[in-house]
Amino acid sequence: MAPSIGPDAVARPEFLPDPALSRAEMESLQRELAAAATFADDHELDPAAVAIEDPADLSGGLPPARPDAGAPDSRIDPGLSVGPDPDAPVVVGVDQAFLTPEDGEDRAVSAAVAVRDGAVIEYASATTPLSIPYVPGLLAFREGEPMLAALAALDADPDLLVCDGSGRIHFREAGIATHVGVLLDVPSVGVAKRLLCGEPASTTAERPEGWRTPIRADGSVETADPDAATVIGHAFQSRQYPNSRRVNPLYVSPGHRVSAETTVELVEALCAGYKLPEPTRLADAHADAVKRERD
Repeated sequence: MAPSIGPDAVARPEFLPDPALSRAEMESLQRELAAAATFADDHELDPAAVAIEDPADLSGGLPPARPDAGAPDSRIDPGLSVGPDPDAPVVVGVDQAFLTPEDGEDRAVSAAVAVRDGAVIEYASATTPLSIPYVPGLLAFREGEPMLAALAALDADPDLLVCDGSGRIHFREAGIATHVGVLLDVPSVGVAKRLLCGEPASTTAERPEGWRTPIRADGSVETADPDAATVIGHAFQSRQYPNSRRVNPLYVSPGHRVSAETTVELVEALCAGYKLPEPTRLADAHADAVKRERD
């Protein structure tokens, strides 16, 4: 099992999720975290630079990692790079699966997959106990430690984290993507399948692929002024069936150091024909594969 990231390895150790805190203390920590987060662009990422055109074929299992992707091939030309661009940003997708309780203990498998220029360069995972039950709005205190442990096992340094969960679309603007992004001071975005809070500017039903609408803070977002119509994320229709339009949108929001508008542009660039962004689709498959080995 990979070690958890300790206080010396994070930018803001005071925000490490401690499941021993009371609910009131957890919520107070989240308010402080939201105040420390940056919901504006503070990065050099271009959606075109992270775009993935061809999705991985998972029918035969996960694609092999290519840690030397982009290295010069001396057999061809010492100055010619083959494969993915070695200078392209590294995007890390993080997702989790849950093991059958063992001796009454719930455990999570967290998977992190590093992608550069559309190719997987590294897989990592960690299995850790879950300390508290699921409570809406407190996901980081349940699953943050497993996620941090998987990220600690990576050799690659992420330029962007894509988390399965919310960022600013959260009761205190401090979802798991914000929590992890602030802890590591890495640009991060949250991609959720359900809307936790906030109000879409337009109805989300049966929308065509590529459609989006802002999610504005409402009275359920206690750290935002609902009268200010603060945009905390977007509903984004990443994929759709042209005839039946039965696919629901994703709810994407900034985690840290990314604006709401750039978040949806980055997520759109990372979706390669599937509903989920490719890094989290791969992380989901990796988590399931590790789970099958350990269950």
